[in-house]
Amino acid sequence: MSSPFPPVDEQLALLQRGVVDLVSEEDLRRKLERAVATGVPLVAKAGFDPSAPDLHLGHTVLLRKMRHFQQLGHRVVFLIGDFTAMIGDPSGKKATRPQLSREEIDANAETYARQVYRILDPERTEIRYNSEWLAPMGAEGMIRLAGRWTLARMMERDDFRTRFQNNQPISIHELLYPLVQAKDSVEMAKRADLGCDVELGGHDQIFNLLVGRGLMKDEGLEPQVALTVPLLVGLDGHDKMSKSLGNAIAVEDPPQEIYGRTMSIPDSLMWEWYLLLTDLEEAEIARRRREVEAGRLHPKGIKQELARRLVTDYHGAAAAREAEAEFERVFAGGGVPDELPEIALAGGQPLITLLAEAGLAPSRNEARRLVEQGAVTIDGERASAPLAPLAARAEPYLVKVGKRRFARLRLGG
Repeated sequence: MSSPFPPVDEQLALLQRGVVDLVSEEDLRRKLERAVATGVPLVAKAGFDPSAPDLHLGHTVLLRKMRHFQQLGHRVVFLIGDFTAMIGDPSGKKATRPQLSREEIDANAETYARQVYRILDPERTEIRYNSEWLAPMGAEGMIRLAGRWTLARMMERDDFRTRFQNNQPISIHELLYPLVQAKDSVEMAKRADLGCDVELGGHDQIFNLLVGRGLMKDEGLEPQVALTVPLLVGLDGHDKMSKSLGNAIAVEDPPQEIYGRTMSIPDSLMWEWYLLLTDLEEAEIARRRREVEAGRLHPKGIKQELARRLVTDYHGAAAAREAEAEFERVFAGGGVPDELPEIALAGGQPLITLLAEAGLAPSRNEARRLVEQGAVTIDGERASAPLAPLAARAEPYLVKVGKRRFARLRLGG
């Protein structure tokens, strides 16, 4: 009888695309060989704490790796950390995260459950909540879990060690997070309807994933494979993509927004985005990069294809074509978007105050800098006086800031 899975080497090639950590390749190969021999798919899980309402492209790097498992015939569990979100994952953090209320967690989890199917195959995805097994532990269970790890081992984590050395606070509940995440893997592995062959996470999660391997060994369970993916660099070309940093693209952003913001990334970032956010063959990515660097291909065309691919993934090919046409008309041709936000403010205020209050600049100081650089136009005329008041009038002002931010300001008396 033929196997429902591709050959193991073919599976490994796809699963290792763009991967940072794999602990271990030998274990993963053995598990894949067993799946091929028995016809029983592996179970790969990844946990997502609903700490914010929107999934962005940074999250999709991990989701796309989960989809790779699905494409190869395996099962995935999208584990919503509604319990762990109350702790707050300290990975990569320089300070203690604010704790969320149960209402905030529930609302965010609802949006996650809706958005995840933009990437994952619903028929091969199971959504679970880790409060299912963590909430019943109670205080006694949590104390017993804490007793299975030492402070010295916990301080091996880079972010904990760095914060301790810099005299930055570390709350006791943060130290529990890796153990509680590891408990997820143990509980899933014990359940006949679940299992846990592979745990996936961002590269900053590797310590937590390895704690899971350790606890599973302690309980006589087959250790999970730990597989991590890179942290996607955001629109600014420097920092990890994050909504709080304003350098993110949400998967539910409108097509024009996804297209336009993708076109704004530095050319050097395109290649990482192609690798982590598309299925374009690695050899083809490398070929195009060589052609651009040799001056035989223009980077704009390569970036346009990337933008089309991303819009197509979340809104379809027709929306991608429309977004590209809109981009060319507005940003390449100097036009104005068809749909603009209209913002009502009080007239007679300085221009920089209006720009900040309208959200067209993050602050009055930044608004002043933009005006002084000639990046602001009012009704098509370049503004040059940051403190000049804008008077009230019946018709709204058309305001443009930089290349991409437009609004109509309706100023009353």
